[in-house]
Amino acid sequence: MIEKKSRLSVFMIILTLSIALLIPSMTYAETKILFLGDSLTAGYGVEKDEAFPALLEDLLSEKGFKDLKLINAGISGSTTASGLSRLTWYQRTGPDILFLALGANDGLRGLALDAMEKNLSEIIEAAEAKGMVIILAGMEIPPNYGDDYTRNFREVFRTLSQNHDTLLMPFLLKDVGGIPDLNQSDGIHPNAKGHKIVAANVLPYLIETLRKSKK
Repeated sequence: MIEKKSRLSVFMIILTLSIALLIPSMTYAETKILFLGDSLTAGYGVEKDEAFPALLEDLLSEKGFKDLKLINAGISGSTTASGLSRLTWYQRTGPDILFLALGANDGLRGLALDAMEKNLSEIIEAAEAKGMVIILAGMEIPPNYGDDYTRNFREVFRTLSQNHDTLLMPFLLKDVGGIPDLNQSDGIHPNAKGHKIVAANVLPYLIETLRKSKK
């Protein structure tokens, strides 16, 4: 009886080791993800650990992606004009993946869309030159400046994604934007509940990028 138990224990150890060898590791030691954005990324009006970049660390860990470092480089009020200089500053941290979420303030202020496109393009090119993989987050704005401006604003992100062969998340605030219960009193910034939805929507894009980078 003791001999049978011993054989069973040895068999279970061998089986466990075999399974471990067959399942690819999803450990991403030192892999760094930089979130370059504005107040939506910074988590205006919520606690730092309630902003979607912070929430994503736990969500990724639950999916088996370990040892990641997520860097929140969101600054409230920032436009695409400051993006390149901010990226240059953060390059010292050695990001592997850039989640680019700028442009909302350009649109809300009615700034020139050709300048916005140029700024974002320069950020993408600079990131690519440093070997980063980019995820571009698109944005939607209310039609305050007319239907043409609103439509063309949306198309800037699609055009950039096509021109740079960059993964595009069409709308960062999908399922959150315009929903009172998920936003703060200003109707623009997500509350803690809204950030949870944003994080859940961003998650598949990060997983896709991480798996590709692993290959």
